[in-house]
Amino acid sequence: MTGSPLKRTLSYLGFAAVAVYCLAPFYWMVVSAFRRPQDQFDNSAVPARWSSENFSAVFSGDNGFGRALLNSVVVAGTTTVLTLLIGTFTAYALARLDFRFKNAVLGLIVATTMFPGISQLVPLLKLFTDIKWINTYQAMVLPSLGFALPLSVWLLTAFFRQLPFELEQAAMVDGCTRGQAFRKIIVPLAAPGVFTTAILTFIAAWNEFLIALSMVNKKEMQTATVAISKFTGVSGFDQPFGTQMAAGVIVTVPLIAVVLVFQRRIVAGLTAGGVK
Repeated sequence: MTGSPLKRTLSYLGFAAVAVYCLAPFYWMVVSAFRRPQDQFDNSAVPARWSSENFSAVFSGDNGFGRALLNSVVVAGTTTVLTLLIGTFTAYALARLDFRFKNAVLGLIVATTMFPGISQLVPLLKLFTDIKWINTYQAMVLPSLGFALPLSVWLLTAFFRQLPFELEQAAMVDGCTRGQAFRKIIVPLAAPGVFTTAILTFIAAWNEFLIALSMVNKKEMQTATVAISKFTGVSGFDQPFGTQMAAGVIVTVPLIAVVLVFQRRIVAGLTAGGVK
């Protein structure tokens, strides 16, 4: 970083302030998760006595958190796979094929993200009630898919556009069909963009709350985010603050680990097509 020592110091202070601001809620969640149940409303920065009782309580009793985690994996995983399959072919067509109103189609796809998700819940709930999809995985997967596809198409279209068309032409000269050139040449080269789209889609589907809360009323079908919001205390009337914080840590840590491990791929995918 170039510049005077004062500018560098101010820059580092700014980075530190942003990091503290972003990490403070997560730190407080972790600290609260490791407090003893009787100390759950203690406001000290470090627990007086560290305890894992809250983590044990997450999977005990009638919480059903293990099944909720499995439901979240199924919903988020299915949403991610379908988003990649549909989004990859759609983005490839928008990036490579020439047809009338191509830019208008892409603009229309992106414009769908302007509608608030909550405004679509009531008509979707009515539709799924009529076709008896309430308390099913597809009632959670399809709305999440509709919200994830526009972003995935936008990201992948930008990524495909930066790949030289000559690569496909060379492959077809060597005897490949257009489909084989796409599968053997383009998809491997587009791996960073596809991987980034998969991570962002999985995180969004994993953290989704409103759709799962609206479309499911059976406990065995609820996702982890909904299960956490419905935790009850020992008596059923007290607030299980520590247990909720422990469940939040369990749900969040895997996502943070994935982002930290693959952060370079994510940045590469997000910046693809930004520079020519």
